[in-house]
Amino acid sequence: MPAPIPHMPPVQYAQVNGIDMAYYEVARGQGIPIIFCHGFPEIAFSWRAQLAACEAAGQWAIAPDQRGYGLTSRPEAVTDYDMEHLTGDLVGLLDHLGVEKAIFCGHDWGGFIVWQMPLRHPDRVAGVIGLNTPYLARAPIDPIAGMRMMFGEDMYIVWFQTPGVADAALAADVDKTIRFFMRRPALSAQAEAGNAPAPTAVPSNFAFGQMLADWDKSDTSHQFLSAEDLAVYVEAFEASGFTGPINWYRNFTRNWELSAGQPTRLDGLPCLMIMAEKDAVLRPGMADGMSDLIGNLEKALILDSGHWTQQEKPDEVNRLILDWMARHFPRAG
Repeated sequence: MPAPIPHMPPVQYAQVNGIDMAYYEVARGQGIPIIFCHGFPEIAFSWRAQLAACEAAGQWAIAPDQRGYGLTSRPEAVTDYDMEHLTGDLVGLLDHLGVEKAIFCGHDWGGFIVWQMPLRHPDRVAGVIGLNTPYLARAPIDPIAGMRMMFGEDMYIVWFQTPGVADAALAADVDKTIRFFMRRPALSAQAEAGNAPAPTAVPSNFAFGQMLADWDKSDTSHQFLSAEDLAVYVEAFEASGFTGPINWYRNFTRNWELSAGQPTRLDGLPCLMIMAEKDAVLRPGMADGMSDLIGNLEKALILDSGHWTQQEKPDEVNRLILDWMARHFPRAG
């Protein structure tokens, strides 16, 4: 068994959908649990503050290392990371737990997955919480083709499409990679002087590969991870590499093709959208059209948070989630 991870409950394992999935659970009991789904480059550890808050509140919650990440299996085939597999893993986790339905809460890539759950497995979903990641209607064209036309070859998701290239670049110095990605928003000089509101210093083409290569690792400004927390991520990705996680991105076109004819509206279940004011990639404005697609939607904005909201602003995230849960899924006693 691996060594215990700080601030996390003991790891458990479930055989689901052809893989061994590692997961972390608190306050197991009656009622509807929350399944927390992480993004890139994260692991279940990114939900440590939410698991602690749920445990204190007596709210059953589970956070898995998802396919390709952390202590969970890493299949070799790229197609093993499409949306059918990623949502199927969560159904298998529910079966393992003996749960009929759950609330699914997802951040970043995890958000894309949880919004797909009620479309693909409506009988297993009681509610959805999107953190930073909005629910969007199906794109009119292949998303990769659209990103390539809009942002060029250096845009990180387009860059990810070439086998092996980004994988090696991110794995060359895992400590640098994690430090580079997991930073608070870097404001412009004008904003820092109080002269202009600028959300981040991320360039418009999101060329993270070149930005990572040029970034000075000794720059500790805007870091929010403690040395102990950083070490957890570094150890995890040094062991797993980045190919499994990047393979999620290599299925953008496949997922788009297979979603033709899929319903677009979400009705009959409560949904919560939590936005982060200073997320430059998943901007709050991207959620503007969600009310036209979801029948029962609440929205909330967390101020002064960048992309890593559950880690940057854990108290605000916990408060919003537990308040929403108490109103929509009250527990007896």
